[in-house]
Amino acid sequence: MTKKYFTELANYNNWTDRIIIEWLKQINDEQWEQPIRSSFSSVRQTTVHMVSAKKIWIDFWTKAADPVYLSAGFNGTKDELIEIWGKASDDLQNFIENYPEEDYQKPVTFIYPNGRQGQMIFWQTFPHFVNHATYHRGQLVTLLRQADFSSFSNTDLATYFIKNNLL
Repeated sequence: MTKKYFTELANYNNWTDRIIIEWLKQINDEQWEQPIRSSFSSVRQTTVHMVSAKKIWIDFWTKAADPVYLSAGFNGTKDELIEIWGKASDDLQNFIENYPEEDYQKPVTFIYPNGRQGQMIFWQTFPHFVNHATYHRGQLVTLLRQADFSSFSNTDLATYFIKNNLL
């Protein structure tokens, strides 16, 4: 695991988030809130979970004083959530560019939503973070299709590498 590898994963994660944000800007409030059976009950709830996970992992990595799961009580608008998402993307970029490669072997302490504490090595948490986002992006595509949205573009890792001449 190298800094270049983690930097590209962060870049990929932010690239896909920008695409998703553009999709979400195209849907109306009914599509945003429409009840749909899935892990989370709507496009809104799935998106809140995704943004919450991104933000909380950054808080864990940076040892933020009081990390709070956004999903525990976010009541804002879609635009407010998108603004938080954009800031989290900037924070991720800044963090990964400045996180020393020699710290990749250090443990990261985190708190599960139920309050239980856990610990993993940084190099394990970062791919988990990216994989988690990918999993929920797939769910979001399915939810958006069910809400009659169809203006998708490809967000897989190979497409990112090809579009950015990284192959």
